[in-house]
Amino acid sequence: MNELDIAEVARRAGVPPSTLRYYEERGLICSIGRRGLRRQFDPSVLERLGLIALGRSAGFSLDEIAEMFGPDGEPQINRDRLAAKANELDRTISKLGAMRDGLRHAAACPAPTHMDCPTFRRLLRAASSGSFRPRLPTKTSKPR
Repeated sequence: MNELDIAEVARRAGVPPSTLRYYEERGLICSIGRRGLRRQFDPSVLERLGLIALGRSAGFSLDEIAEMFGPDGEPQINRDRLAAKANELDRTISKLGAMRDGLRHAAACPAPTHMDCPTFRRLLRAASSGSFRPRLPTKTSKPR
């Protein structure tokens, strides 16, 4: 038999079995049966889990990832959605780069205090205006 049990899939994919059960509950993967109490999976689930991990790494929610699979379970990835995510990542990288540069300046600034540093004060104003607020995880996101 070519089947993999949940422990083997978890080991190979580098995720806990609870994540696999959650993904199955969400319809992202599906088991092909059970041997005793242990779920069994087709080896192709590993490729699907790889696509899920890649999508999560790129910042896609589980709902967005679920939409990337067609009714037959095969990937049907919208290229416009990928381009939009890449643009979003560019904006995030730009913000993080500005924050990094500001922090490096503040760490080495010769001003007597950080509050005397014009660069630090600009960072402070930007943060208070909401420019640097982190994106909160959505209800459909589950950390690994």
